[in-house]
Amino acid sequence: MPQISKKGKSLPASAIRKLVPYADAAKERGIKVHHLNIGQPDILTPKGAIEAMKNANMSIVEYTNSAGNLSYRKKLAGYYQKHHIDITEHDIIVTNGGSEALQFAFSACLNPGEEVIIPEPYYTNYNSFAIQSDAVIKTIPSYIEDGFALPPIEEFEKAITPKTRAIMVCNPNNPTGYLYSQEELNVLGQLAKKYDLYLFADEVYREFCYDGAEHNSVMNLKGLEQNVVLVDSVSKRYSACGARVGCIISKNKELMDAAMRMAQARLCPPFFGQIFSEAAIDTPDSYFTDVLAEYDKRRHVLVEAINAIPGCFCPMPKGAFYTMIQMPIDDSDKFCQWLLEDFNLNGETVMLAPATGFYSEPEKGRTQARITYCLKIEDIKAAAKCLEAALKVYPGRTK
Repeated sequence: MPQISKKGKSLPASAIRKLVPYADAAKERGIKVHHLNIGQPDILTPKGAIEAMKNANMSIVEYTNSAGNLSYRKKLAGYYQKHHIDITEHDIIVTNGGSEALQFAFSACLNPGEEVIIPEPYYTNYNSFAIQSDAVIKTIPSYIEDGFALPPIEEFEKAITPKTRAIMVCNPNNPTGYLYSQEELNVLGQLAKKYDLYLFADEVYREFCYDGAEHNSVMNLKGLEQNVVLVDSVSKRYSACGARVGCIISKNKELMDAAMRMAQARLCPPFFGQIFSEAAIDTPDSYFTDVLAEYDKRRHVLVEAINAIPGCFCPMPKGAFYTMIQMPIDDSDKFCQWLLEDFNLNGETVMLAPATGFYSEPEKGRTQARITYCLKIEDIKAAAKCLEAALKVYPGRTK
């Protein structure tokens, strides 16, 4: 039988989605599964954007511009300008979700074997993007005890080698919920400038910052216009994960020319998704005010419920809608699968994302999981009750 490639063999399964078959099987048995594993909001998508897509005047579903529709890019530039990010439509390439934007960034900026430094834990799919680009992720550990704060800059500098090509942050962070301050971004920017590195920033969760904190973009770091690469998406902003529209942004013309050739090779971003996304920019500010207030309530309910479970701990996230949880278990992969295969509380169970896939070395995440507060408060409370009951009877409990 023909063999698949080394790259095909080395691509990891998503820590967020690899247990889906077990969740599906549980549902087939009549078990209600509370999904704390995936950032799929249950917040309603803006009606205006949906109506625009339904009512679009079209006779042919055509190819779109490889860079994205010009009308959308112009309107999108206005969105960023509203958020004090000074760009034009010429600095934007629309992509098939934030995922493709990340793939473009990795492929355009890193040669095979070159390295990107990322604080860990980090978004699990960065692994796949790196492997597909023949790049190497090097990690700097952050810790649950201090809320996964940015590690000391000295740790980043020690990790830099002749092969280092980029530093990357996700801000606000997925999976930890940490929000990087302007001072922290300044320090990373200085390091990128000192060593002539790219600075990648995944800013998908820009709208979700709590306790009066403001989001700071890497695009505003002075003197780093040629170093900074911004990745974004409409998925979380408008509760529209299925739209599959994102973008890559940079003022580095050579980089964007390379990304454009990649964009041409894959032809174009989604026709319907761009109609939706262009209309979504008109969503009133009141929508985000209400959504942020709702997530803030859910954040407190989830964190308080988890920290009330004996042996568990999770820090209060500052942004996005995720946090990491420490549990008294032997193996998070086994535990998360056991929850779906062997446990239920009155016909209900909970699905978590084992943290082994969010670390460079799985052992570091062996007793942790990523959880999200995308669910309604009553479902969050029910999920926490399931988790508490499960930990009382789990055979691999450690204390």
